[in-house]
Amino acid sequence: MKTFKMISVEVIQESGVLAFPLFDGIIINQENSHRLWVLELFIDAKHKDIMEKWKVEETLLTVRVVISYPGNEPASFDVAVENWRQIGDRISVLMKGRLKRVRSKYPEHLLEELLDEGLEGDALLEQFQTAMWDRPKLKRDMENDEMTKL
Repeated sequence: MKTFKMISVEVIQESGVLAFPLFDGIIINQENSHRLWVLELFIDAKHKDIMEKWKVEETLLTVRVVISYPGNEPASFDVAVENWRQIGDRISVLMKGRLKRVRSKYPEHLLEELLDEGLEGDALLEQFQTAMWDRPKLKRDMENDEMTKL
């Protein structure tokens, strides 16, 4: 098994993206024949109703998780809420699921955005290298996400 620090988590829905601010979180690759991953989120207890609903209805959720470093590209998973437990004014949520194998087109989209800004030559190369390291959210993603904070 391999364990990673969870930096952020978002649930993707037709109506937009639900971001759950983390107090803490881990993600575990069980490295078993079922290729299962375990996600444990430690979040504000105000989210317990939605977690209970998803648990009872056995809702399959698509989540994007940033692992280890804030600049890492999010990994997408299909998960279900297995359980949750209240701890003071927070809840610990246990999710299980599988990693979605989706090739990111971040470099291509970043390059397209930089070209649209009129960059070329050394300026283009320098900005591309910096952005690939920092991984800022692209304009197209901000428009598509219609970020909805809980």
